[in-house]
Amino acid sequence: MLLLSAEPEIRVSCDALLFDMDGVLVDSLPTIERHLRDWSLEHGLDPARVHELSGGRTTRELIELVAPGLDSSAEEARLLVREVEDTAGISASPGARSLLADAGPWAVVTSGRRAVAMARLKAAGLPVPDVLVTADDVTAGKPDPQGYLQAARRLNAAAGRCVVLEDAAAGIDAGAAAGMTTIEIRPVPTGRPRLGDHLVAGLDALRVVR
Repeated sequence: MLLLSAEPEIRVSCDALLFDMDGVLVDSLPTIERHLRDWSLEHGLDPARVHELSGGRTTRELIELVAPGLDSSAEEARLLVREVEDTAGISASPGARSLLADAGPWAVVTSGRRAVAMARLKAAGLPVPDVLVTADDVTAGKPDPQGYLQAARRLNAAAGRCVVLEDAAAGIDAGAAAGMTTIEIRPVPTGRPRLGDHLVAGLDALRVVR
């Protein structure tokens, strides 16, 4: 049972928690912005637009969208090296450690590559889950539900009994398409309607009760 410490208090019964990584479990925004800014400027692209379009997309999908004339495979490989080697500024999101300690079955579903996910979880001091679904494991990234459905299967959990924790619209759409309950993580109020089934400011607003 997942208890949301929100107003009004909401209880969500589930068998597994499926976490996005960047912006949910791991505070990596400054690092991601730095990598994308440097790469964008190298190719004469608008860093703000590239960052805006990056949420929930794999690196290759992003490159193909913002710079279709580039060799997406080669550029992805260059960025991958930076992302693995440069983890300065990465930390665990508030509440991540305590929530994972009580979570029961859980998985990470990220649009990043496995090497990047491993590096960032390590830098944040968070455990690597038994089920880690990355861009290396799927043929289509979010908002396609493939990653979340694969995580549920590997945890032997019914999709309808899984809760997805996401901060990006593409990830929330992926969870919804998988038939899962979605919790949107939005640290800064924006005034726009919530995208997920529920909305909280962060993982520290959540706790597991049994």
